Order: sequence, then structure tokens, then C-alpha cells
Amino acid sequence: MEKTAPATFIFDPENEAKFQDLLTRYPTKQAVVIPALWLAHDQYGYLSPEVMDYVAQRLEQSPVSVYAVVEFYSMFQTSPPGKYHIQLCHTLTCTMLGCEVLVDVIHDELGIGPGEKSSDGMFSFDTVECLGSCGTAPMMRLNKRYFENLNREKFQRIIRACREDRDPVGEDHD
Repeated sequence: MEKTAPATFIFDPENEAKFQDLLTRYPTKQAVVIPALWLAHDQYGYLSPEVMDYVAQRLEQSPVSVYAVVEFYSMFQTSPPGKYHIQLCHTLTCTMLGCEVLVDVIHDELGIGPGEKSSDGMFSFDTVECLGSCGTAPMMRLNKRYFENLNREKFQRIIRACREDRDPVGEDHD
């Protein structure tokens, strides 16, 4: 079931304590924007406009400055992602080593393209800039895990494991 942000967003008690700690560890409130966004993102699974406004207000920042941070970084979701969120690197190295084949697999297996979510809500897919693993390209991030040295067969095994609600770790090995 998708988490949805309430009309009035507030940090839960645990995240409020973490937020207060962050304020003591950074030199300015502006420096806390990304860590505070992570708290909010992890609490609800994505950053709605209400959540971004809340973070801006708490840090005494303009909403547009917080929105710009969220828009710049591909790690933040602004709508509820699928249960399995695929972020496929499409920078030069991954492209040269076959990420376009994986885009085709996603389309063929899941019926979605970049920026889309499957009709059952199980998968969402985005292409992203460098995920910092050029030596093991092509690669992707699936939720918070990296899968590297991918090819069609490995990728299909990972998708199959997700569909069967099994841990996909290990499916990327030959």
C-alpha cells in the first residue's frame, strides 16, 4: 500500500528528534536542506509539495529554493514510486555498455518507460545520471540497492524475483 502525505505534514517524533540534532551539526539552516528532505522522504516515501513547503518553513528557506534542490537530485521522488523503483544509469559508460538494452527489457517486461509506473503499482522506472559505478556498467539502483554488470538475462531474473516478492539480491550473478 502506498504511503501518502497527510494534508498537514509534520515530522513524526523520531524524525523530529533527528531534525533537531541536524540543526546542531550544521553551520546554517540552509546546509540542512538535503538531510531534512531525506528525513521527510524516508518518512513518507516521496516529497509532495506540502512536504517540501514544510521543510522550507522549518528551515526558514523559500519554498522555491527547496523545490529546486528536489528537482536537481534524482534521488528524491515527488510522487509515490512503485514498490520497486528502478533507477537506471544512462550516462556515457552505461550507454556504451548496454543500458539501452535494459530500457527495452523494462518496456517489454513491465510495459513502462522512463518516468512511468506499472499499472499494478509494483514498478516505477526512471533513467538517472551517474550513480557512481562506471567500472561496473551498466548498472541500476533498485530501491536502495545497486545492481551492477547487468545484461538482459540478469535483469530479467531481478524483475522476476521482484514479481515473486523474493529478494532480488543474488539474481544479478551468473
